[in-house]
Amino acid sequence: MNEFLTLMKSELVITFIIFLLLFIKIGKGMKNESLLSLIQVLLLVNFIAGFFFNKEGSLFGDMFHTSPLIVFQKNILSLGIYLISMLCADWLKKTEHLPEFFILMLSAVLGMFLLISSGNLLIFYLSLELATIPVAAMANFDVEKKRSSEGAMKMILSSAFSSGILLFGISLLYGATGTISFGELTAQLDGSPLQILSFVFLFTAFAFKLSIVPFHLWTADVYEGSPIAVTSFLSVISKGAIAFIFMSVLFKVFQPMQDVWYNMIVVLAIATMVIGNLFALRQQNIKRFLAFSSIAQVGFILVGISSNDATGLTSVVYFVLIYVFSNLAAFGVASVIAAHTGKENVDDYKGLYKTNPFLCWIMALALFSLAGIPPTAGFFGKLFLLTAGSARGNYWFIIIAALNMIISLYYYLRVVRAMFMDKNEQPVEKININPTVKLAMIICAAGIVLIGLLSWIYDYIQSLS
Repeated sequence: MNEFLTLMKSELVITFIIFLLLFIKIGKGMKNESLLSLIQVLLLVNFIAGFFFNKEGSLFGDMFHTSPLIVFQKNILSLGIYLISMLCADWLKKTEHLPEFFILMLSAVLGMFLLISSGNLLIFYLSLELATIPVAAMANFDVEKKRSSEGAMKMILSSAFSSGILLFGISLLYGATGTISFGELTAQLDGSPLQILSFVFLFTAFAFKLSIVPFHLWTADVYEGSPIAVTSFLSVISKGAIAFIFMSVLFKVFQPMQDVWYNMIVVLAIATMVIGNLFALRQQNIKRFLAFSSIAQVGFILVGISSNDATGLTSVVYFVLIYVFSNLAAFGVASVIAAHTGKENVDDYKGLYKTNPFLCWIMALALFSLAGIPPTAGFFGKLFLLTAGSARGNYWFIIIAALNMIISLYYYLRVVRAMFMDKNEQPVEKININPTVKLAMIICAAGIVLIGLLSWIYDYIQSLS
């Protein structure tokens, strides 16, 4: 029992919070402000608890396993949901169904935790569904808006399609190897045509979840239609969790087929970076802009994954940690402006510096980090990804990735120019920022600056790999 409580600590804490919110909803209920404060405290406790009483081990016949690196990955996701609860406080206080929102969000997080710790294809599939279905309901949380319902429907259809592809790939893989255990699959893989076909189906399912080109078409519409709190969750938490398990499956389970998946990753990484950047150039809606930005960032994550070694593993985890702070800072500013003015277009940000300099500096810092401009942490994150990707000597691949970093500078700096340099006859009025939101923004800004400068963070992740 002690081993069970220790190894599944993260999942049990999340489950406890879910049931507590259910009891509060069934009972007399609470005012949104009081309930949100309680939830933020619980999420902070959940994040802090992730650093204590950790040990490596497995449960349920190796269906569930954990390690210091897996615990650290879960802690990154826990930090992300805590920051979302703070950054989107203005919208969350106004919503009529606050308990339901966090029940759905935490249910999805529980699925992601189980996904990262999954030890065979059965628990992997069930965890993936648990991580996906609640998010579709979250995407439709603004029920009075047609775009929200449209985005949720597109997500449900694309998720159902990718789940069907995944199940078909799992059935083929089971037929070809006779096992669904990750530990036993590696020994059974010999690169036969049937195994390669099954892997292609599994890879396609991952590509849908990660918004890898050409399986990205649902992303922008879902991001635009969803509330910003949900868009933040999809862009950061969901992407981070899928990146972690995708990397783990490739490195550990499909290691014997690395020649096959390396070529696939190179082609798709280039396509994802190029298409993501080109479409981001044309976006006016800030959520669609950040959606295509996140697609391009996934392309850089694939560059790190292509290395297939401990350096790539470290660089990807390090980059996701930086991405949490950078992207959530940008979405936090967008959330504050949308909650107070209802404006979501880039042109609405013109002249913002005159009335809201604090928001402008946070957004600029976030965009500089996403673009990879030194001395922000995003520069170091992309530098390590490119370094890891160059380990196989494929330098033209790295050159293309570096050129895409230059292209991305244009559309990131376009927003910065609009805020600081462009004139606006009717700029956004001065916004009184909620102290909780301001604190979260300061945390994100500190993370963007310090993670890159404090080298021990990278070294610590490397020691866990």
